[in-house]
Amino acid sequence: MIRTDAEVAPGFTNDMNTSPGYSFDPMDEVEVKSDALLNVSGVSMRFGKLTAVRNVSLKLGGGELLGLIGPNGAGKTTLLRAIAGLHAPTRGTIQLMGQLVGPGQPVLQHLGFTPDTPAFYEELTVGKFLTFISMGYGLPAHETRERIDFWLDKVWLSEKRDTKIKTLSRGMRQRVGIARTLLPNPQVILLDEPAAGLDPAGRKQFRQLLCDLREQGKALIVSSHILADLEDYCTHVGIMSAGEMVRYGSVRDVTASHQGGRCRYTVHLAEHHAEASSLLAAVTGLEGLETKEKVFKFRYDNDPAEAAKLLASLIQRGLPVAAFAPDGTDLEDIYMKANVGRVD
Repeated sequence: MIRTDAEVAPGFTNDMNTSPGYSFDPMDEVEVKSDALLNVSGVSMRFGKLTAVRNVSLKLGGGELLGLIGPNGAGKTTLLRAIAGLHAPTRGTIQLMGQLVGPGQPVLQHLGFTPDTPAFYEELTVGKFLTFISMGYGLPAHETRERIDFWLDKVWLSEKRDTKIKTLSRGMRQRVGIARTLLPNPQVILLDEPAAGLDPAGRKQFRQLLCDLREQGKALIVSSHILADLEDYCTHVGIMSAGEMVRYGSVRDVTASHQGGRCRYTVHLAEHHAEASSLLAAVTGLEGLETKEKVFKFRYDNDPAEAAKLLASLIQRGLPVAAFAPDGTDLEDIYMKANVGRVD
């Protein structure tokens, strides 16, 4: 039976005082004993005869975000639960901030995990639920309200502080779940399908939140079926199939491997130039030239230094270049060519 607000704990209120002069700052330093905040080495997970995760390795440092994609049943959630210390690996090791992870280990206080369907005390208001969670983490009472205010603002739910969770939409409940995960200011954050139920505006706000967390030096893993969103904020990509990590690495490395060390560029000219097409076509190593008025697309070396040389050469030859940039990573194309199944 779920208890009502007044029954949760003697003296439990939503108005915990903040000490004078205290201001929560997620950038507060945390002692890190390893260059990598998260190091997963050769992890396998077996349940009877089923191997749900097979020999997976990955490493993430501060400010890095891994987009984890794959079809249903690929092993993504099982891997996240192992990293979160909810299941001990059958084989391999998981290190968080240089310390081994396992169920109940103290280092897990530095890790936050939001499952795809977060659990709540439905009768509590948002503010009281988060206060209750802060008590479970043993956070100082004088910090609690400051932290709750900070993270509710970050997930755009400040006005819902006094609203009961049972009345919230699915998208708002997802945001509460994320705020709950961020409350203790973890250094490693795992989010399983966090954009589920969010409307387009909510997904845009969520992308901004992830960028903010990266800037705070967090290491994140986001499991999602929405590939278009992942392209906007990932530094690393992992593609899972049948429990195996079939593609893994930085976005640049995975893209370069997929494209054979080349990527697609778009050049915008400030004005029409009669010889633009012929000048570009004559560039050694430039392939697949497409022209549409003042916009040119082509494939060229993925190395930024080589791209810079090409740009300097085009300007030197008199082309009025207004914009020159590699196209965004096409995760959908990379994923589908990995031939592991369908996602959205």
